[in-house]
Amino acid sequence: MTRTVAPGPRAGVIQIPASKSQAHRMLICAALSREPSRLILDGFSADIEATMQCLEALGARCEETANGLSVTPVGVCPAQARLDVGESGSTLRFLLPVLGALGVQAEIRMHGRLPERPLSPLWEVLEAHGMRLQQDGTILHTDGQLIAGDYSLPGNVSSQFISGLLFALPLLGGNSTLTVTGALQSARYVSMTEQALAEAGILTKKDGPVWQIGGGQRYASPAVQTVEGDWSNAAFFLCMGALSATGVTVTGLNSTSLQADRAITEILVRFGAELTVSEDAVTVRRGVLHGITLDAGPIPDLVPVVSCLAALCDGETRVENAARLRLKESDRLQTTAALLSALGGSVRELPDGLIISGRGRLSGGTADACGDHRIAMSAAMAACGCEGPVTVSGSECVAKSYPAFWEDFASLKEDAV
Repeated sequence: MTRTVAPGPRAGVIQIPASKSQAHRMLICAALSREPSRLILDGFSADIEATMQCLEALGARCEETANGLSVTPVGVCPAQARLDVGESGSTLRFLLPVLGALGVQAEIRMHGRLPERPLSPLWEVLEAHGMRLQQDGTILHTDGQLIAGDYSLPGNVSSQFISGLLFALPLLGGNSTLTVTGALQSARYVSMTEQALAEAGILTKKDGPVWQIGGGQRYASPAVQTVEGDWSNAAFFLCMGALSATGVTVTGLNSTSLQADRAITEILVRFGAELTVSEDAVTVRRGVLHGITLDAGPIPDLVPVVSCLAALCDGETRVENAARLRLKESDRLQTTAALLSALGGSVRELPDGLIISGRGRLSGGTADACGDHRIAMSAAMAACGCEGPVTVSGSECVAKSYPAFWEDFASLKEDAV
């Protein structure tokens, strides 16, 4: 679907939907628990629906309620199952070790760029501990029983690999260790997993880079849990606020959240935006904006929208430590650079980053979302700093993480330049 966005700053209030990252984790814990439970959450995305459908294929039941989901846990696992993870890397990487822990022979269907995204070194670790994996195009076949033991992963690969093992190892018959070698990238995402496990009664002990995980544990999620607002999706509107004299307010946020992308508030302050933060809301207004140097390692998902803001700031912005963005729903270094160039920005693509030369306004133009939800939403944010309209092709891809994005964007009012 092609959508044309009028240029100019926006102002207003947005109630942000539930965190995709937290919902994945709570759903898995609830499905592995003893008793039924409920999740209170505002909105479902394609990725969350993929996790729900996969858990149902394993014997759980996820039913929509007036304010969220009712989850009936897995009873007796099927010996064989067919799972469709869509384009959700989180769903695949979280559940792959769990399938081995449950001893389920599975056929996993993947879509989009997901079949191309690497599973190494998790693949080798799982095979070294009893699983068998084989990929045939868009289908991943898994078999075998994961066994307890000593596990090790480097810290500079996807944190989702570590989270997947943390979900699975408590289910095994014996005790295990999980060692992370080197610096841990995206550490806050692992902290979110630890929090979800602790709330579900799973005991782990961490000593430096090593987790000690007792086997034979049973999940026991709380009867009712509330999924907090999504900081990753809030970032698009908060960056819009940085271009608005009146400002944009995003509500439904937890100011003490473990979500990595809560760092958007610190990043906006560094850019020179004016922020007001309360317990559950953030308001951002235009300030004297200037370029910064940004380490993308802890916050890779913020790079597209922050890069669009950088293109509208005075001076140069350098995005560093971002090579992993080439393995997302699109090659996000390439597609972010293409987006900025299409709208009249000045950007240079590096092997592991971007150099952006900011200017007061962009010209506008036509942008291809490239099937990537974060590129589509970043194009909408960029339109707030353009002189002419922005046409976004493939705009429907926002459904992956934020199906109501365009409706929420349309609810904002035009603001004075």
